[in-house]
Amino acid sequence: MTQENIGFDFSNYARNNFLGSKLQATSTGTTIVGAIYGGGDSGDEPGVCLGADTRATGGPIVADKNCEKIHYLAPHIRCCGAGTAADTEFVTNLISSNIELHALSQGRQARIVTAMTMLKQYLFRYQGHVGAHLVLGGVDVTGPQLFTVHAHGSTDKLPYVTMGSGSLAAMAVFESSYKDNMTRQEAIDLVARAIRSGIFNDLGSGSNVDVAVITKSGTEMLRNYEMPNERGLKSRNYKFRRGTTAWTKESIRNLVIKEEVKATTGAGKDQGGLETKAVATGAGPGGGEGMDIDS
Repeated sequence: MTQENIGFDFSNYARNNFLGSKLQATSTGTTIVGAIYGGGDSGDEPGVCLGADTRATGGPIVADKNCEKIHYLAPHIRCCGAGTAADTEFVTNLISSNIELHALSQGRQARIVTAMTMLKQYLFRYQGHVGAHLVLGGVDVTGPQLFTVHAHGSTDKLPYVTMGSGSLAAMAVFESSYKDNMTRQEAIDLVARAIRSGIFNDLGSGSNVDVAVITKSGTEMLRNYEMPNERGLKSRNYKFRRGTTAWTKESIRNLVIKEEVKATTGAGKDQGGLETKAVATGAGPGGGEGMDIDS
């Protein structure tokens, strides 16, 4: 068949229309942050402070008001997750298992950069289709380390980081107030304020503030460190007494079913000559006899 005899090919029509249309942006939800503190003249042991909100959303629906977004990777490593909840949960569980196997095979504690490499290599393989946007922090023999790991596999190493749909509001707090060699309490207060900024300025973030403090001595989880959206009590009781609302008609039905089994003869009956009737006892809505129902 020559080129002139070939008709128009409609096979790519739907694809071309899709490529020409404007794609809808997907919100990661969540505000997660991290900051390095300590050292110098602060008087505190160097460490990493991580923070996260506790709202899980499904589109415009708040699915969970108090979920945990700071995931365990190792005793000295924690990872905050934004994006698809299932992806962040299972990716961190997988890497946590791999880190434990790596530590057992090497006979020493795994480094933060090892966890970061495992995460970025795994996520790059899926080209962003695994929706895990992570903030990775911990302390090892090289000191406190803090990374962001994007869903496509790119990473950043910074003294303070933010991720998620509330990251811009949180970054504004960090850029205006972060300083080197902060004390432990200053770092906790700054991280909590950054998360609050995300909660109050982003619809995908909300509820409470979780904080994790990691040092060489150990890890401290401060679950629900702040609860800026705690539900208040009602000013009065709205339960009305019986008889407050008027009624015009009353209808009572007895729904108790009684089965009657009696011996019968003739064709069309049950085997053994039995006939079963289900009788609904009690008066109907008009006060008449009950209705017989043949089974």
